Amino acid sequence: MEFQKDNSFVTGRLKSVTYAVKGAIKLITTEHSVMVQFSIGLVLTIAGFYFGITSTQWLFQTLAIGLVLSIEGLNTAVEKIADFIHPDYHERIGFIKDIAAGSVFFAAVTAVIIGLIIYLPLFL
Repeated sequence: MEFQKDNSFVTGRLKSVTYAVKGAIKLITTEHSVMVQFSIGLVLTIAGFYFGITSTQWLFQTLAIGLVLSIEGLNTAVEKIADFIHPDYHERIGFIKDIAAGSVFFAAVTAVIIGLIIYLPLFL
């Protein structure tokens, strides 16, 4: 099947959104790390409703969840591309994968700090 670019603005955007949703579903249903992060995001969303967090807290929480899931998706893409290019272990590929994983670590630590700022006072 040959790729054909859709030059129509509306249908082109709709196709882009369709591909993006398919990609998000693939991430959530096939990647264990994304499954965990998505589940944590759902729990925190439920907690936000339960504790009645403020609009500002919702903004930060939503941003943190989106940040972690986005970076996790990019990390997965880097790993898949690296494995496709060089399926066997290679020191440079390992270095690249470690850097991508490090970016997820930064996003996750940031999200944990935001979560602690929002929820710790509610428990103390």
